Amino acid sequence: MREHAASARERMARRQGPGVPNARLSGKQLDSLAKMSDGAMALLGQAIAGLGPSVRAYDKIRRVSRTIADLDGQDSITEAHVAEAVQYRLLDRRV
Repeated sequence: MREHAASARERMARRQGPGVPNARLSGKQLDSLAKMSDGAMALLGQAIAGLGPSVRAYDKIRRVSRTIADLDGQDSITEAHVAEAVQYRLLDRRV
């Protein structure tokens, strides 16, 4: 597990520079660094429509999706990454 997390951090550092975690990315940075498949964008749009249109929620889901993709060793965010991030968001809202 430690090696898996270290690999994701290395991927993130190569893409964004050292010391810039996904959690600190601005909306503009997410636009360029969190590339999504068309299906992932559609799913994100559906999720935001159901959760309520909030820019903060939109960016939070994109940040978490980017991290999940990093852990999965992927450069692009897929529907599966967005679906997992949305599930975490739903859990967060229930707590």
